[in-house]
Amino acid sequence: MSPLLLLSILIGYFAFLIFISYLTSKGSSDNSTFFIANRNSRWYLVAFGMIGTALSGVTFISVPGAVEKSSFSYFQFILGNAVGFILIAKVLLPLFYRIHLISIYTYLEKRFGFWSYKTGASIFLISRVIGSSFRLYLVAIVLQKFIFDSWNVPFWVTIAICLILIWLYTFKGGLKTIIITDTLQTVFILSSVVLSIWFLSKSLHLDLAQTFESVKHSTYSKMFFWEDFMGSKYHFFKQFFGGIFVTLAMTGLDQDLMQKNLSCKNIGEAQKNMLTFTGVFVLINLLFLSVGALLYQFAAAKGIDVHALKTPDHLFPEIALNHLATFPAIVFMLGLTAATFATTDSALTALTTSFCVDFLGFDKTNNRDDRNLVRTRHIVHLAFSTIILLVILVFRIINNDSVVNSIFRAAGYTYGPLLGLFAFGMFTKRNVRDKLVPYICLSSPIITFILDENSMAWIGYSMGFELIVLNGLITFLLLSITSKPGVGLNYNSPVKS
Repeated sequence: MSPLLLLSILIGYFAFLIFISYLTSKGSSDNSTFFIANRNSRWYLVAFGMIGTALSGVTFISVPGAVEKSSFSYFQFILGNAVGFILIAKVLLPLFYRIHLISIYTYLEKRFGFWSYKTGASIFLISRVIGSSFRLYLVAIVLQKFIFDSWNVPFWVTIAICLILIWLYTFKGGLKTIIITDTLQTVFILSSVVLSIWFLSKSLHLDLAQTFESVKHSTYSKMFFWEDFMGSKYHFFKQFFGGIFVTLAMTGLDQDLMQKNLSCKNIGEAQKNMLTFTGVFVLINLLFLSVGALLYQFAAAKGIDVHALKTPDHLFPEIALNHLATFPAIVFMLGLTAATFATTDSALTALTTSFCVDFLGFDKTNNRDDRNLVRTRHIVHLAFSTIILLVILVFRIINNDSVVNSIFRAAGYTYGPLLGLFAFGMFTKRNVRDKLVPYICLSSPIITFILDENSMAWIGYSMGFELIVLNGLITFLLLSITSKPGVGLNYNSPVKS
């Protein structure tokens, strides 16, 4: 497929998003609109749009590519995710609605104090910048290889173009715009994965029933792994429980996805959003794993040397853009672009919200719509775009792993202390020594790293997604050791539904 045609698709796609941004932000560019969409979002739009945000380009490319090595073991992790989403709906959302939060890290200030609050918000900023950078990097290498390399455009320019386009359609309307654009982008993502299965099936001369049987009986479809608990990171319990706690931390304690939930009218609609989203999320991930099995079967049938690819992440784009017809290639590019930018635009808005509220105190001013505050918000939004650019360039130099593995490994270190901090606040009535919290949250990942690096040598245990559980537990224990008796925070007042 020609680079010029791919570029034209990309330009048309963003022109459409910018037009949507203009319509949704027209006459409403104040901070309340940007941060929480005036708490007037429709739950079904939030639920549908969150699918695109949660999936990202990692699910689109990296999950199918990893099937050869790990089969369908990732589905064990997805089942854990589903349990985590239900816990968020039943435990975390009622808490956040009771205390009427804009930034969820304000809870830490109410429960523990100033330093705990700033530590929690800082952990989110670091975690989300790293995670969003990894996700955008994934689509950027595809754009670079199949579009911009043809004109010798430097990689950093490709990243800059992506971020400028995202900034253009998010800087004014913020969350209100993103709820609409993410809904549209989810349509592209779902259409793309379904059509990709159909295109691959037709190329392999399979009908729907034969496609199902082909995937089911392939060497890639093993889903549950019960062997070698100590030595294998794919064991069911490691994947399942890792999935639960990764979801609690990366979704429930993440301003990005929770910001959308907090924009719903009430707790009832927010919970309907989460539970609906959970069912669709599980199904879509199963479809992406099926795409992976079909991709490897297609490669085998057509004599494509998958091991000649630099990384398994290149498998889907290689086949879609070089071995299928023009229309499947267009569908793939639209799906990949939608998956990645639905995640990045949302993250930029959440990062801006957290910094403005948690560090600049926008929620404590009497006039939140002051023009100076709006101007400051624009500067913060641009600054985070620049930071993501720099992180991607560093990641390009040091990364030698599948991006999906890199994301969840990084999350295990960065989100773990946040998990321990919130758990301590919610499940104990003790008070932390507030000034020690930053040091505890820095020490915990260091201890976790030492244990992770040496667990095989010391006890023959291979660490997987449960890394975040260990990190959170160490944080919880250190907080317990240094804490003192207290009465906790009274947040048991009724929730409006």
